[in-house]
Amino acid sequence: MNDLIKAAKIAFASEFSFYLKAHFFHWNVEGIYFQELHSLFDTIYTEVYGAIDPFAEQIRALGAYAPGSNSRFSMLSHINDETEVIPAEAMLAELLQDSDSMVLVLKKVYDIAEQEGEHGFSNFLAERMDAHRKHSWMLRASSK
Repeated sequence: MNDLIKAAKIAFASEFSFYLKAHFFHWNVEGIYFQELHSLFDTIYTEVYGAIDPFAEQIRALGAYAPGSNSRFSMLSHINDETEVIPAEAMLAELLQDSDSMVLVLKKVYDIAEQEGEHGFSNFLAERMDAHRKHSWMLRASSK
């Protein structure tokens, strides 16, 4: 169970970091496709934000505490922080790479949850993977 809790915290911190980056890009995107990308980033960060509280509750249901500070998220997250306002095309590429990374991070936790017999949690993780696959599809299509 310790491996599952550790992996779940990493995935949770990564998910929160992904949410924050998508929101950051939403606030700061510029250019000829501003409206479309502003809306796309809104769709993505809104969906991800809706999963944050249920994700934390899944960790609590495992008997652990959910991380909740910037420093802890920074230590655990597999999503690199973005501190600069970058061009819109770079935002798309970076968020796409991060969304694809989220699928891999979530898959690792999913596999451990299945091994541990935590099928309810693995169902939640499968839904998160599906959501990120959709985000990746939208980002990929928008970047062509």
